[in-house]
Order: sequence, then C-alpha cells, then structure tokens
Amino acid sequence: MSIKSYFAKLMAQRSRKRIESWSSNPILTQQRVFNKLVESGKRTKFGIDHAFGEISKISDFQANVPVRDYESLRVYIEQVVAGEPDVLWPGKPLYFAKTSGTTSGSKFIPITKESMPEHINAAKSALLMFIADTGQSSFVDGKMIFLQGSPVLKEVNGIKQGRLSGIVAHYIPKYLQKNRLPSWETNCIEDWETKVDTIVKETIDQDMRVISGIPSWVQMYFEKLVEQSGKSIGDLFPNFNLFVFGGVNFAPYKSKFEQLIGRKVPSVELFPASEGFFAFQDRQDREDLLLLLDSGIFYEFVEASAFFDDHYARLTLEEVRMNVNYVMIISTTAGLWAYNLGDTISFTSLLPFRIKVTGRIKHFISAFGEHVIGQEVERAMQVAIEGTNAVVNEFSVAPQVNPSEGLPFHEWFVDFDTEPSDMNQFRTLIDSELQKLNTYYKDLIIGKVLQPLKVSSLKKGSFDLYMGSLGKLGGQNKLPRLANNRDIATFLETHDFVLRR
Repeated sequence: MSIKSYFAKLMAQRSRKRIESWSSNPILTQQRVFNKLVESGKRTKFGIDHAFGEISKISDFQANVPVRDYESLRVYIEQVVAGEPDVLWPGKPLYFAKTSGTTSGSKFIPITKESMPEHINAAKSALLMFIADTGQSSFVDGKMIFLQGSPVLKEVNGIKQGRLSGIVAHYIPKYLQKNRLPSWETNCIEDWETKVDTIVKETIDQDMRVISGIPSWVQMYFEKLVEQSGKSIGDLFPNFNLFVFGGVNFAPYKSKFEQLIGRKVPSVELFPASEGFFAFQDRQDREDLLLLLDSGIFYEFVEASAFFDDHYARLTLEEVRMNVNYVMIISTTAGLWAYNLGDTISFTSLLPFRIKVTGRIKHFISAFGEHVIGQEVERAMQVAIEGTNAVVNEFSVAPQVNPSEGLPFHEWFVDFDTEPSDMNQFRTLIDSELQKLNTYYKDLIIGKVLQPLKVSSLKKGSFDLYMGSLGKLGGQNKLPRLANNRDIATFLETHDFVLRR
C-alpha cells in the first residue's frame, strides 16, 4: 500500500465519523444551519427587506420569505452582478456560476467564500466515503479524469464568472494535481467535440483509475476511446475501478456502459448543482443518496402534486414522509433564500435522510392530466432495455395532442445504439410499466383518452445535433427527457432525423 493510499484510508475514517455525527442528529443539525444563515443574512439588503431581525424560528422565516425561483430573485441577483455588496449575502460573491436556463436565459448563481468550500468538501467526502465503505483506496495512486467545463473565467465588476465545473477545477487539491487529467490547456478548449478528441489523445495510454462526468458525455469519451484503440474500456484501462457521475439517472445508460467497459465498475452517484452540493451515494449496497445536512444549506420541501396550487405547505425534515414526490426548496450560504431549485426528490429513508432524485418540476408530461415524471419514464425505459437487450444512447418523450389519425399518444424519440429485435415488445414493455407506475396514465389508456405510446427511432447522434443547435453541447448541459410540448420533436422531424415510427 502506498503512503498516499494509506493516508486516504485514515482520512476516510475521519470523514465517516464526522458524517455519522450530524446524520444521526438531523433536526438539530438543520436548526443550527438555519440559525447561522438567518444571522448572517440580517444586515443584507434581502435580510432587511424581509425583516430577518424579527425571525426567531422557522415559521417566522416561512411567513416573511416566499418561495422564489431564479426569475423571481432576479431583481436582487442583478444588483449583485452589477457589483453591489451586501445584497443577498455579506460582501460580494467570489464567483458567478453561469448556467443556461430553459426559461430565464443565462442564469448567474452566486458562489461565496462560505459556499465554495462546501462544494469542494462534499465532492471530497463522496470519494472518502467510498473508501470507508469498500476499503478500496488504490485509485488515488493512478490517473483521474473529470470531464468538465473550461476553467477559463471572465471577470465582471470584480466577480469571476464561469461554469461551475470550470470553477471547481481551480480547487483540485495539490496532492491530486499529478494524478489529474486532462492537462490545463486541454481543459481550456471550449468546443466540446474538439476537447473530447484531445482528451482521448492524452489519456489513451494512461493508467486511468477514476473517471467522472455526466453519463452522456462520458459515453462519448468511451466510444471514441474504443474506436481508436480497438479495445474495451476495461481492457484499455485495467485498473479503472471507480466511475463517478451525477446530473442524470444512470439506469438508461447502464447497459451501454457495461458493453463499452466490458465489465462492471463500482460507481458513486452525486447530486451537485451550481446552487449547492446536496447529496451523494455513501454506500455501495444502496442506490439512494445521503442528504447533506451540515453543508450550509437549509432545506424545505413542497409536495409536487400541490406545488402549482395557490396555497401549499412548506415542510421541514421533521414533517416529510417516505415515497412522496417533493420539490426541494433551499436557503444557502450563497444567499439563495427559499429558492426553488426545480428538482424533485423522494425520501427513501428518514434516519439517516436519504433521497432519490425523481426529476424536474418543469419537466413532465401532463397534456391530459397524467403528470408523468422523469423517474417514471426512466424506470419504464430501463425495464424495456432489460427485457429486449436493446442499447439506448439517449431518449426524450413528447405528447402528440393532434395526430393525423386516431387518439392522442405519448411519442418516445429514441437514439438506439442497438435496436430491439422486436420493436413492438419494446414499446409494450415501456407502456405496461408506465401504466404500473402512473395510475393517471393507466386510466387515460383504459378510458380511451390516449392510445398506447409510440416509439420513433432516430438517426444516431440526433440529440447531439439538437443540443448543438442550442449551443448546449457538452459540459453540464443535459437533454430534457420529458417535455410538455413538441419543441424537441419538431426539431427532430424538420431535420429528417426520424428513421421510422
């Protein structure tokens, strides 16, 4: 065992003890975080506007501070972007993580000197908990790659701006710098396809042991490696023993990854965002994620089924239930107050608090009142893949409200790597599983309001071309798996990407 591996195991045990301490006292931990946040925000413009000085308990906060999304908070954020101090959080933020909003254009998410360490510590803790859980630490002796955005930052009004993953690249610990790939110069390449090609050249003959990134972009990297080397990823990188991912559900990619790698590789799922680092997989015998309660984030939850009502309850951890779909509301050390993150989760355990990410509150299909969510379509796709041995690169679902003939239906656009031998069986498996998961959808099928879903096979790479047309190819950009309109469908149809229906 190397010295680096030995010390990694010591650090892992310390990390586990610290996490066990706060996770076994979740309510007290969250109350402490809440108190610190409100105290820090009292003298900010936002705190004065919302009478933070009069807040002594959580119910006061909920009465004074309404739930807001980015657009509703924009009036404050624009002041911060303009360089004004003490608006949302004391002083000025260190960075703005610039993201592409689906409805708000570019979004500028503040990252402060208090919130930045939480991003870094959470990522480090995820790796350390993997070591503590498995006893495996040899990956620290080999090469690691994190597929991420460019670390080149732009400075405006004294605040640096860039992609979160590019910002994080400036905080790689010194003891990992020699292990880290790609090179700084390659990481700075803006064009995603050029960047991946260059990364392949730099890594194809290296001892890669940890590979991390959004699954769709790691898949692109793997495919190029296989194409150039003629080997599976497992043979090319015999010591590759940890895949770290986040951003999307991995299940639809699983069969494709196992095909590319040629063997099973342990994985750790993360739940990071520009707004904060919320959870990670801390045990290999569970697929759910440990909610991070001691990371400068105070959580509230709203039942997704009631979120668009005029009045809804804002719940704390003391009030949530298992297996209910919630919208996650956060207040953070970056000055986001009662902020609607847009993600939906459900609890799988209440001690410790563990979650599964179920989708986005804006990404659903409810053209007929069915409210089909991301978790449901991803599970249905997984069942169809497993039942037919199909290999799927990517997919997206849209409603067809006005078909040329017959009843309306849900249309599944699928980029197959390997099509099922029986497409009708593939379609039937998806539809029957979706009916099991969503009773509203089942009732609409039985009541002949909808006909069973249809599958449209696409030319390979169609979704990459769609994302490229939006300037969102690569990095942290993710294809919406669900839409309540046919914007994506129309693009695919008008560009003749649909092979057969």
